[in-house]
Amino acid sequence: MGITIQNITGNTAMVIWPKMASCVDSFYSIMYHPNWNSMLSSYSKKSFQKEERVPTTRSSFVVENLTPLTTYIMCVTCQSANPSSDQCRVFNTLERDPASVSNTKKELALGIWLTSSVLLLIIAAVLLYGCLHLLCRRRHERLQEQNRTAKQEHEEPWTRRMAYSSEELSRQSQQTRDAEEKHPGGIQLATIIENPSVRNEPVMPSSKSQERASKTGQCSAIN
Repeated sequence: MGITIQNITGNTAMVIWPKMASCVDSFYSIMYHPNWNSMLSSYSKKSFQKEERVPTTRSSFVVENLTPLTTYIMCVTCQSANPSSDQCRVFNTLERDPASVSNTKKELALGIWLTSSVLLLIIAAVLLYGCLHLLCRRRHERLQEQNRTAKQEHEEPWTRRMAYSSEELSRQSQQTRDAEEKHPGGIQLATIIENPSVRNEPVMPSSKSQERASKTGQCSAIN
């Protein structure tokens, strides 16, 4: 039939065949299989791992996604026919193409770079969130401390005045009790003397004192 395999690489191969005048089907069937063993395999279609269908207007086809350093058998027949031995060719693929290796390395490097970038972005976002949360917490604590200090400063004079007033009242009460114990009859006079708020006011004599003074004046006039 004159089937030839050309441009063999590690992953591709081109198969060329002459047009078949006896083929009345609408397309050709291109079948290929790796690691072919003619002793164990027949030439039936079910024995082939891959099959490609090409219109009968074409006479060549590039098979892709082959495995490097592998022996393949490839056959070309009409759509409905099983291949015969003269319609098949055996060939070996080469090592992996340098361009394919380079592309694979580039894809691997790009994948690693993208993964690293995503991880770095996630880590940066977590660190930024932690820093902002810590700053907000410290600022809140600082504001609370300032409010607490201002409240203490506002309450301290009032507390001091209340303590001073209580102490002054206790001292005056104690002085009043001491004066009462020493001079039971002169409580009012002692209170007036000890009370600084009325110390400068004139002491008004009582009604009995006024009576005694008037009688004493009358007696003095008679004498």
